[in-house]
Amino acid sequence: MVLAERARSCLLRFRNRLEQDIKPSYLMDHMISDGVLTVDEEEKIKSQPTRKDQSVALLELLLRKDNRAYISFYNALIKEAYDDLANLLHDDLPHISPEAYKSTSDGFTSYAQMVLSEGGVPQRPVVFVSRPELVNQVREKLYRLQKEPGWVTVFGMAGSGKSVLAAEAVRHHGLIEECFPGGIHWLSIGQLDKPDLLVKIQSLCFRLEQSLDSQSLHRPPNSLDEAKERLRFLMLRRYPRSLLILDDIWDSTVLKAFDIHCRILLTTRNRSLTDSVSGAKYEVEVESGLDENKGMEILALYTNNKPQGLPEEARSIVRECKGSPLVVSLIGALLKEKPNRWRYYLCQLQQKQFKRIRKSSSYDYDALDQAMAASIEVLPDEHRELYRDLTVIEKDIKVPAKVLSVLWDLEPEEVEDILEEFVNKSLLFVDSHHKPYLYYLHDLQVDFLAEQNRTQLESLHTKVVCQYQQHYKDGPPTSGDEECLYWIRFLTYHMAKASLFQELNSLMFSLDWVRIKAQIMGPAHLINDYVEYGPILDKENSEVRSQFQEFLSLNGHQLEQRPFPDVVQLALSQPHASEVYRQALLQAQERASTGKLYFDWLNKSSVESLSRLVIHPHQGSIYSACFSHDGAKIASCGASKTLKVFKSTSGEKLTEIQAHDDEVLCCAFSPDDRLLATCSSDRKVKVWNVERAMQLRVFEEEHEEQVNHCQFTNTTQRLLLATCSNDKFLNVKLWNLNKPSSQNTMFGHIEPVNHCCFSPDDAFVSTSSNDGSVKLFQVSSANEWKTINVRNMFTESDEEVFVKCSTWTADGKRIICAARNAVLVFDVETSDMLLEIRTNRLSTVQYCQACPTSNLLAIAFSNYAVELWDLEANKKMADCSGHLSWVHRVQFSCDGSQLLSCSDDQTVRLWETNKVHTSSAVCLKRDSDVLFNDEEIIVSAADNCNRLQVRDGRTGLVLFQSEEKLSRIRCTCMCRQPSAVVLGQEDGTVQVLEVPSGKLLATLLGHTKTVLHCQFSQDGQTLFTSSEDTTIRVWRWQSGECKVLQGHKEQIRCFSLLSNSPADKRLLSWSFDGTIKMWDIESGEKLQDTEAHRGAILSCHVSPDGCLFATTSADKTAKLWRCDSWQCVHILSGHQDCVRSCRFSWDNRRLATGDDNGEIRLWSVKDGSLLKICSRDGKDGMDSLHGGWVTNLHFSPDNSLLVSTGGYIKWWDVERGEALQTFYPSGSALKRIHVSSDFSTFVTIDSIGILYILQRVA
Repeated sequence: MVLAERARSCLLRFRNRLEQDIKPSYLMDHMISDGVLTVDEEEKIKSQPTRKDQSVALLELLLRKDNRAYISFYNALIKEAYDDLANLLHDDLPHISPEAYKSTSDGFTSYAQMVLSEGGVPQRPVVFVSRPELVNQVREKLYRLQKEPGWVTVFGMAGSGKSVLAAEAVRHHGLIEECFPGGIHWLSIGQLDKPDLLVKIQSLCFRLEQSLDSQSLHRPPNSLDEAKERLRFLMLRRYPRSLLILDDIWDSTVLKAFDIHCRILLTTRNRSLTDSVSGAKYEVEVESGLDENKGMEILALYTNNKPQGLPEEARSIVRECKGSPLVVSLIGALLKEKPNRWRYYLCQLQQKQFKRIRKSSSYDYDALDQAMAASIEVLPDEHRELYRDLTVIEKDIKVPAKVLSVLWDLEPEEVEDILEEFVNKSLLFVDSHHKPYLYYLHDLQVDFLAEQNRTQLESLHTKVVCQYQQHYKDGPPTSGDEECLYWIRFLTYHMAKASLFQELNSLMFSLDWVRIKAQIMGPAHLINDYVEYGPILDKENSEVRSQFQEFLSLNGHQLEQRPFPDVVQLALSQPHASEVYRQALLQAQERASTGKLYFDWLNKSSVESLSRLVIHPHQGSIYSACFSHDGAKIASCGASKTLKVFKSTSGEKLTEIQAHDDEVLCCAFSPDDRLLATCSSDRKVKVWNVERAMQLRVFEEEHEEQVNHCQFTNTTQRLLLATCSNDKFLNVKLWNLNKPSSQNTMFGHIEPVNHCCFSPDDAFVSTSSNDGSVKLFQVSSANEWKTINVRNMFTESDEEVFVKCSTWTADGKRIICAARNAVLVFDVETSDMLLEIRTNRLSTVQYCQACPTSNLLAIAFSNYAVELWDLEANKKMADCSGHLSWVHRVQFSCDGSQLLSCSDDQTVRLWETNKVHTSSAVCLKRDSDVLFNDEEIIVSAADNCNRLQVRDGRTGLVLFQSEEKLSRIRCTCMCRQPSAVVLGQEDGTVQVLEVPSGKLLATLLGHTKTVLHCQFSQDGQTLFTSSEDTTIRVWRWQSGECKVLQGHKEQIRCFSLLSNSPADKRLLSWSFDGTIKMWDIESGEKLQDTEAHRGAILSCHVSPDGCLFATTSADKTAKLWRCDSWQCVHILSGHQDCVRSCRFSWDNRRLATGDDNGEIRLWSVKDGSLLKICSRDGKDGMDSLHGGWVTNLHFSPDNSLLVSTGGYIKWWDVERGEALQTFYPSGSALKRIHVSSDFSTFVTIDSIGILYILQRVA
């Protein structure tokens, strides 16, 4: 593209004047920034001996360049205050004329206009004034995005026309065709909190997905991280080379949600916003106001005149408006209606004295107040009152006409006519791309109305609430349209502003409101309401507010699921004293009378939880999390390569930083909480300013392998940072932040160092290494003081001993380290071992930390557990159960009241240590047995201390507890008469104990491997056991007489008596060897033997009439067999995964099967046909259909209902195959469910050891 002829002539005409006056070095800085001048060209010009010679060389070069260079030179003159010279060039600025648009009007209309309309780009305002120099600047920057992603920022003061400019810049056929063939997508942002931003991105994702095929539609993303990833996928994969326009960005944290490596144009008042994001960045500054000629042009267009034909007052009006496009437009709209009032409006602008709304604001409030007042005064009286009602609308909120129809009690059509009048007078704006239209005020107008009506704000909000209550007497709207969304989102806001505190309490203390708002808006808005209006709600009842907020905090992840869960069922798990539970029970009882299923958790009061808050800050494993020293903030980092800081009270995100190029392994606050240190697999150590989210230091030269841990000194007296790494020798370093290199390197370890930790007085650093030792170094000299050989404490094995971490007690006299499955406590002075905590767990200790204010020690394990121990008593005090994967880190708050833990399950959990007591440390194993006896429910199961417990299920009372067994208990069963309980152990031992005395009745020896299943005969005289040793044993347990059933080649996990009749002496067994066998239990003779499946047999069930049995297998099939002939009647194919479970209905007509993908199928026993596949709706669409394997199935006595267990419990309508209810346990992987004969009571134990006694609500 060559320089336009007019521009060339202009340069030649004024060449001498330019050569005399300009300083080329200043101008070239701007031109290089604009990309029209290279550094080499600058150097060549600067090589000229004098300033004038440099000027001559610059102009010579400019004449050989294109229009972009001319525009950049013009803009540089303005920025360097050469206004007189810039004016010489202004009239010949190259730009696209209106005629040029006309000449390509067909192409523009058919292609470009379609692209802009589909992307939601606003149309030109009715009165439009071209600003070609700015438009061309923006377009020139946008062309830079043709080959690579990046950011173009249009910044300037409010009301300066940034949004119009952005929209005009992309209104260009060639630009769209060459740079953004994937489309242009406009998103209005404004001032948003986190939930509102999520709604915005959800809306954008939905809009983008709607344009694709129907298969591309997904459920809305439930979190900002998920929304960011969805948008990244759409922009990079489905809409490559498209442009995303973000209008009116205020906050850098909002902008980070769009840091997805795509092409973005944004408008903002804050020039520095893009400092927080990555990628190429370009800027265009918009002057704070229009020059007088542009202002005159706007007035001329409004009044249908030519600028030179305007009255003399016109120029004075433009001056009084101070160049604000918004204010000039407001006056222009008034003059369009009353063209003879030039003098009148000028006098109003000059004489009306309105109080400034905010003196420090960037808004031009003097002019705005006057123009707004003048605009409103010309409205009819009744419309002036209606416009005043708009005072209640929040900034950046768009409202459908239906909401105002309710507020004004007018027909929608009449409301639309009134709103159209407001729009025409520039008193209101309309989003015409949205159907129905949405209306909104500019934030200048919102501020003005609020100031004008500040004494009436309460009554105006009261009117909104009263009109809503009148219109929705029968309950809140639930349609999900724009009107519904407005009321559900803002009703609490209007009540609070109206001081209608009683109404606010009634609404927010209602489970119905929780259900409606959570379903329509998601839980984030709800939780925010309880936080925001907490001070108001607490005046009525702080306990109830706390109960509702706690319910949402602990169940928010459930409320994000689709299909939406039953809120009443979730609420039935709340404590009996909770108002949430009380309301839920009343609703459940009422709905149960109509046949709806609900289940009350009877024994929940016996379950103690220390959990206070669950936060999901990252996508991917979280390797480190830490409290700030004031306890107000938590920082976390992990596999996502990011560092995040959030509030410890609510989990609200404060800061997010793209911290490293690889996984971030550790983060640590400085003692004054102003700094955060991070270290990474990328071998770098970085220090950040917490407040500004800005990198202050990066140390990248000295560590040559991944840096595992970092920690600041405990005081600021002499601030140092310690780091340790996988380096062979130079693996521990101390850093002074004022120096570019490390202050000291500690020598001694010859293997990777996993952890480093300052002593409480900062005199020593302890280091923990894969060489099996902990070393203590003096901080002042960096010399080694002593070595503690931890590996010497593990003499029973030749395996390597890796020391994971070390922690100091508060007095600095003891040091505690973690290795293998043990925690060891040493005396610092003598190096003697004082205490050893060995767990029974088949897992390693990942981390430990001593509480700074008490004797508590927190231990994190690889098997998902966190334990709290009392160091003085050498006693476990509590299990913090809830994590679903490896726990990497634990840390106490400085006051010791809270503990945090982080895990591979992508969560950070907070625990309240003041709730610690011994009983909370007990949890049960999933292998259990249950006896239902009228109202009594007796449960037997092993606990986590390997003791057998027999409990009263309703009360949680322990009826019997055995001593701790040396060999792990793997199965149990109970007998009513005699009252006895059996336990089978890993070493093959079987014991029979009397209940409740605990007296040992029999020890049965014979199995050589783990006992997997045990069962009494109906009369209690015979005991059957199966084992990993491939045998079944039939015991006359009182005499010790035993028959061994041998024949299987692999372990026998289960077996079944063919009937409960004492006369029937047949037993059915199945095994991983794929065979099924029938035995005579009297003689021990094998009656039948067949290879039933190619894979392991996973379950078997005998039909109630004893005629058939079913088998399921890892070969993905189920089979039906006749008991008399052992013929295979039907092969049931169709499952896509291992078929894990099966069950006959009581009428023998149906068979239910469940697989490892969570799918349940119902089959006809008669002909083997598939009757139903139970609903495929899955939990959050992210895991298997049942949250895991379907492990157990039971039909109701009338065969109308089916209950199943997997990751959770589901009840099904058998006829329709539809889910009727779901119960979500705290843990997962339910193994078995015990069902009472009347199908009213259900008992199970989850993966974290919680016992659930569920009773159907009648």
